[in-house]
Amino acid sequence: MNKLHDDKQLGDKAAKLFWKDYNCAQSVILAYSDVLQVDKETVINLSCGFGGGMGRVQETCGAVSAACMIFGLANADLKDNPEKVAKTYTMFQTFHKQFTQLKGTTVCKALINCDLNTEEGQGYFKANNLKKDICEGCIRDSVKLINEIIRESHRE
Repeated sequence: MNKLHDDKQLGDKAAKLFWKDYNCAQSVILAYSDVLQVDKETVINLSCGFGGGMGRVQETCGAVSAACMIFGLANADLKDNPEKVAKTYTMFQTFHKQFTQLKGTTVCKALINCDLNTEEGQGYFKANNLKKDICEGCIRDSVKLINEIIRESHRE
């Protein structure tokens, strides 16, 4: 990844995608598709199941899952390369730690404090504007952390 857009520009792009009905994972990774030089249709399809905390089971936040995929793509190599795998793991571990410090957790259900698989949870999500107040914030924070970690990895 030779150049990163500034955090605000990339965060705005990801947020706009999220409001166009892409899920959280799709929004983050799709925002990076030009920078990573990956096919948009492929990343949309690849990340489709990661929304709602992985298939709406509300485990790992989709914006967090997207970060892991982005680090893998940023370190991509056409051959088995243990150094690149180790670098990807280290980058994601750093991201996970920082996201958890910032948000308290990486678990979707804990972040939004409701069950999206129930009518009551869906109503709570909408009534409390959690898409804007929680999910969009997770997307923007993910972009910022991803950029910081990639910048730092290039300094090493």
